[in-house]
Amino acid sequence: MARRSRRKRKSNWGGRLAYLLAAVPLAYLLAALVGSLITVNRTWVEPVTGETIYLISNGIHIDLILPAQAQGLDWRPLFPARDFARPDPAARWLAFGMGERKVYLDTPRWRDIRLSTIWAAAAGGERVMHVEWVSDPAWHARAIRLRPEEYRRLWASIRAGFVLGADGYPRRIDHPGYGPNDAFYDGVGRASAINTCNTWASDMLRLAGIKASLWSPFPQGIEWRYRHAN
Repeated sequence: MARRSRRKRKSNWGGRLAYLLAAVPLAYLLAALVGSLITVNRTWVEPVTGETIYLISNGIHIDLILPAQAQGLDWRPLFPARDFARPDPAARWLAFGMGERKVYLDTPRWRDIRLSTIWAAAAGGERVMHVEWVSDPAWHARAIRLRPEEYRRLWASIRAGFVLGADGYPRRIDHPGYGPNDAFYDGVGRASAINTCNTWASDMLRLAGIKASLWSPFPQGIEWRYRHAN
């Protein structure tokens, strides 16, 4: 009888563990859905004229694309040509993204993703900023037109996410980019399953005063709010 009781207790614990393992991702997905539907800065409306920025998504990750120079603000001194392998001289836009260090640096291709990479992204690791020169920002993108003060707040919020070196400039990571036009930099804070690359993008828009989702770790929960560029 005692042996059967022990087996039953083991079976109960196994069932509870299986339930917990299934419940955690379901709760995460539900929270993402609810967070993406809750609006912050709900009274914001897009102006008729202003500075246009873009959101570009690969289905997993969102980048914010800003002009290299606008509203008296210039990214070019912060990200000189020497930081990039062969920057396109015709590029007039910069794409900004945030990610966890192992995810960004160890996975130049999707097939390079490992369980250790997924765990690092979920459990949390150092933030890395990714910067890329872009020549055609409207390609498969969402567009948002901003008032000058909104653009300046967005610019400042993105700028504050970079760790500065002794020279006062963003601290470039000695690691090859994905191509000739991009580079990696040390970022402020940590990335995790809560603070994902996409929640960072949404937070930047929120801090600028733009209508945004309260919390969405997935790009689909962000980009639906904004118009197609083309």
